[in-house]
Amino acid sequence: MTDYIPYIAVAGGLVLLLISAEILIRGAVGVSRRMGISPLVVGITVIAFGTSAPELAVSVDAALAGAPGLVVGNIVGSNIANILLLIGLVGLVTPFGRCGAPLPRDGLVLIIATLVMLAVTSLGEITRLHGIVMVSMIAAYLVWCYKSDRKRGQSAFAEEVEEFDNLPSKGWLLGTLIVLGLVGVVCGGHFVVSGAVEIAARHGVSDTVIGLTIVALGTSLPELATAVVAAYRKHSDMAFGNIIGSNIFNILAILGIAAITHPIAVPEMGLKVWFMAAVTFVFLALVYRNSSFGRPIAAAFFLAYALFTFAQYRPLSVSALALQ
Repeated sequence: MTDYIPYIAVAGGLVLLLISAEILIRGAVGVSRRMGISPLVVGITVIAFGTSAPELAVSVDAALAGAPGLVVGNIVGSNIANILLLIGLVGLVTPFGRCGAPLPRDGLVLIIATLVMLAVTSLGEITRLHGIVMVSMIAAYLVWCYKSDRKRGQSAFAEEVEEFDNLPSKGWLLGTLIVLGLVGVVCGGHFVVSGAVEIAARHGVSDTVIGLTIVALGTSLPELATAVVAAYRKHSDMAFGNIIGSNIFNILAILGIAAITHPIAVPEMGLKVWFMAAVTFVFLALVYRNSSFGRPIAAAFFLAYALFTFAQYRPLSVSALALQ
């Protein structure tokens, strides 16, 4: 039975992370509504950071535990999964329609964030100063979102807030939800990290590989659920916006906060970060072309993700596929 403890820890930790993040968000949204805070502000702060709580908990705990491969691997793997797996898996079942309107602001910021990721991972160490710069960038981005969305009178952030219903009205219950959510996120992150490190040690693979695959897949489940709902309701703009926003937060906010918590010695990543960048640029190019993400594109994306994941455990002879 003890042989399965690390796997139970990872699986249980991921479930606890997802449930706790939802509880935390609902409690925070409820408190914000009682305080009369506008949906736009709540969406930009509570929703944006709350949906990234699983990645944040895992990355901070991994940084403190001296497992930099989990930190960088989780972020790189999550960004790849958010595009290839989400578009691929959801698109095969319910094809995304054309993107009704381009996302110039968010797409530009994602490009900048991706270039920042390429730069800091090439330096060998992500210092606290780098972390402060990245967190400052995400703060500036959120201010930009608030000002531009308030002028336009519409916002995807605010639309997500409006979808929350049946929230408790009593202050003590909302406070309890927030506390339980925070405790659950912290504990879930710790279980995932400790279990992932043990699994990596047992099987002789790096914690980077575990972060790129198992942990990244688990922490991307909230985005997958959002994409399924958005595709089913024919809200392609919201689905694409969530993917772009999540990837921006993963790099600038999650990696930045983790680096501030503890400097991160970047593990050997080979071409993995460049693969993440290539996937990002291809996705944005298709979005800006107002392309329809039908089943052929979805199948190509899903196949690319499957090959990428397979290559992490079975290095291929072709370097472009192995990404080693």
